[in-house]
Amino acid sequence: MDAKHLSKRLQKVAEFVPKNARIADIGSDHAYLPVNLALNHIIDFGIAGEVVKGPYENAYNEIKAQNLEHVIIPRLADGLAAILPSDKIDTITICGMGGTLIRKILNEGKEKLVNHPLLILQPNVGSDVLRQWLFEHQYEITNEIILDEDQHIYEILVAQYNPQVKSLSPEDLQFGVYLRHEKNAAYIKKWQKEIQKNNDAIEQMKKAKKVPLNRIKELENKNQYIKEVLNND
Repeated sequence: MDAKHLSKRLQKVAEFVPKNARIADIGSDHAYLPVNLALNHIIDFGIAGEVVKGPYENAYNEIKAQNLEHVIIPRLADGLAAILPSDKIDTITICGMGGTLIRKILNEGKEKLVNHPLLILQPNVGSDVLRQWLFEHQYEITNEIILDEDQHIYEILVAQYNPQVKSLSPEDLQFGVYLRHEKNAAYIKKWQKEIQKNNDAIEQMKKAKKVPLNRIKELENKNQYIKEVLNND
């Protein structure tokens, strides 16, 4: 992967970035995403935010190598602290982290969200945590993608501020507002793996000297719930 050839996951994220956006890519690593968007004339301006010096230097070098210093600024900063008011950011991307960490970044940088930028979030795990956060902060999920790449399953959530956002059901939170209706191959694979993981845990528990019956029942109920959602339209 490089800036001209994004991974399938980052390519999908790129497709959700609006034309002429002013983007902040938080945890940008090599800045491949903003550089790709600039090379394709999608964005007017970009910030590549990194909290770690090595990845920040990678981003700086990539931006310089592509002669994009006039479009993208790398910043060494923690989370949304990379964003300044003068940047007039209208789109924020945060990719390749756990949902809990993305939530922490959003919570700690809440003052940077006052102008309600579009949020494009790609959690590696814990998408339910993010759906809950988005609802609580009046962000409506307008699109969701789940995809399988290199034996990993990734979800992408796109959310727009909406003061009249509808509340989410427990099924929406856990299984996705859109994903649970579409049920593509990656989605089915994700939840079948979850069932298998729970079954493996149950088998291990049954071998214990003191069998934790309550925990086994809890996992069996979880699996039943997942199967019901998978089988429903």
